[in-house]
Amino acid sequence: MQRTQFGAMACSIARTLDVIGEPWSPLILRDVYAGTHRFEQLQRGLGMSRKVLAERLNWLVEQGVLARREYSARPVRHEYLLTDKGRELCDLLLVMVRWGDRWTAGEAGPPVLYRHHACGKISHVELRCSECEQPMRATDIDLLPGPGAHPES
Repeated sequence: MQRTQFGAMACSIARTLDVIGEPWSPLILRDVYAGTHRFEQLQRGLGMSRKVLAERLNWLVEQGVLARREYSARPVRHEYLLTDKGRELCDLLLVMVRWGDRWTAGEAGPPVLYRHHACGKISHVELRCSECEQPMRATDIDLLPGPGAHPES
């Protein structure tokens, strides 16, 4: 089955989905962020096929989200580490966590808690305007064409 390519669209959401838009990629990023770096550990923890995991890891390395580093020469084995690009994608995952904790966690509550290093408190992500520091939600903004927008045909 051929994967739809969104990377050429003049849309940052589509371009991001081109990198991590299939369901396994965010889960791989989550696990690498949490400290699982080796293929066997990722495969065992996620319960996915070796073939699909290898494809996803190769894609994430090609996209510059993960770096592959050899940790054993005999046999050849690699571990996967987040790049700066990958660490920034983890910020997106925290926004997904906030939504999932609110709308899908049920009575049991969130499966993971997040302690903020700066204050030591258990917290969650809040989106704020980079200019005025006020909360920023989809209902608080207007969409305007940016410099990378395609002109209307």
